[in-house]
Amino acid sequence: MTSTDSTTTVVATAFGGPEALSVVDRAIAAPGAGQVSVAVRAVGTNPIDCKLYSGAFGHDPGQLPIALGSEAAGVVTAVGDGAEGPAGPIHPGDEVVLYPIEGAYASQVVVPVSSVVPKPSTLTFEQASGLMLTGSTAVHALTVTGVGAGDTVVVHGASGGVGLMAVQLAVDAGARVIATAGKSRHDYLRTLGAEPVAYGDGLIERIRALAPDGVDAAIDAVGTDEAIDTSIALVADRNRIATIAGFQRGFELGIKVLGGVPGGDPGTEVRAAARLELVRLAEAGKLKVLVADTYPLAEAAAAHRALASGHTHGKIVLIP
Repeated sequence: MTSTDSTTTVVATAFGGPEALSVVDRAIAAPGAGQVSVAVRAVGTNPIDCKLYSGAFGHDPGQLPIALGSEAAGVVTAVGDGAEGPAGPIHPGDEVVLYPIEGAYASQVVVPVSSVVPKPSTLTFEQASGLMLTGSTAVHALTVTGVGAGDTVVVHGASGGVGLMAVQLAVDAGARVIATAGKSRHDYLRTLGAEPVAYGDGLIERIRALAPDGVDAAIDAVGTDEAIDTSIALVADRNRIATIAGFQRGFELGIKVLGGVPGGDPGTEVRAAARLELVRLAEAGKLKVLVADTYPLAEAAAAHRALASGHTHGKIVLIP
């Protein structure tokens, strides 16, 4: 790789909706010490990507253009000195997952070795690109609520990215999982070992009928009042309820609020440590990533419109 190489990348050049996204080519340098260069094969999109340029975090023009994307999968093309990641030495040709990084919406990236872990051979590049953010978030939620063997846990928003991961991880830990989701997703959730219930009027009663002996913990991956009210009604210990989306009510009610929101628990160490465990579980066939749809990198705006609809089941992936 030479300093004249370039990468195609997607950036937000203004604040607003998906129309603010632009596709640009920019020069990319060779990897330095503690860095590797990766040819990106697939990029995982996440709701936070849209929020970064929506104005939700302010409208400081000095932040523009905003590089997007925190997770990707690809093939190592070059390494700098000291190319050793969390799983050991990294070599050209290695198939890898990158998380957390900045500017993942690109055809080629140079990233720190600390963000590079092996791609599970059981997953395609598209699936692997969507493993880490949702997976590490789910690990964080299950860890802080202490979900383990013998527990009954309710996962709200179980057919979304984080919800699907939480279901699989909780089942693997030996918990009984009751999963709220639209009826069209119930059959798939059963294949993962969950007991699905439809959200909407009567949800508390439906869960009580399934679990007459009570519910030990709840994870809210959707942020609705219904999810939080149901969790409060069913789980006696509020330390065993976590939300990744209902921040304001979470703080008001004294449940665990997870993520980068001020006052929340970012779980930085737990999430970083989760990466190799997620790779191991995927490699062992215990963790699947459901890809809802793929878009060419140049059509990132269309992907973000789909993401913003809130009706996708699984991951939306960009292909450079």
